[in-house]
Amino acid sequence: MPRATKPSGEQGHFFDPTSWQSLVAACTQIARDLGLDVETEVYVGRRLWGARRRIDLVVTDPTLRRSLGIEVKYQRVSGSAEEKIPATIDDIAAWPIPGIVVFHGAGFSGHMRSWLQAAGKAVELEDLETWLRLYFVLGPGRSSLADVESNDRRSSPAG
Repeated sequence: MPRATKPSGEQGHFFDPTSWQSLVAACTQIARDLGLDVETEVYVGRRLWGARRRIDLVVTDPTLRRSLGIEVKYQRVSGSAEEKIPATIDDIAAWPIPGIVVFHGAGFSGHMRSWLQAAGKAVELEDLETWLRLYFVLGPGRSSLADVESNDRRSSPAG
């Protein structure tokens, strides 16, 4: 999957996924590049009507032992899929960990993009790296808290 930097030179990378699977792969790669662990298709209980509840990605900082669930939504063309997203936001409230929706694709209407961003529980793919850095308290240019602590130990005098 090709990786590209933003033309404007902004922080981070973005991918141009063309399917749900490639969007999951892009989200996974962004998290791993930050030194975070990623599990896919994590089952966590049942929905009200009995179906198994699944979280697309669970991202964890092993040092902080802090996790975040990510529901991935891709829509290539406009259609009814975006009508299901408010229910997805509600479903995230029932997860045993905090969660967000990462969305991408030309099929999301401007109205839905605005609603998702205003909901505070959704982020576009190109903003995911910044969002993860803020959530997991990762500064710019460092992979994880564990890397910083390791460097601190190496640079401090023994004694």
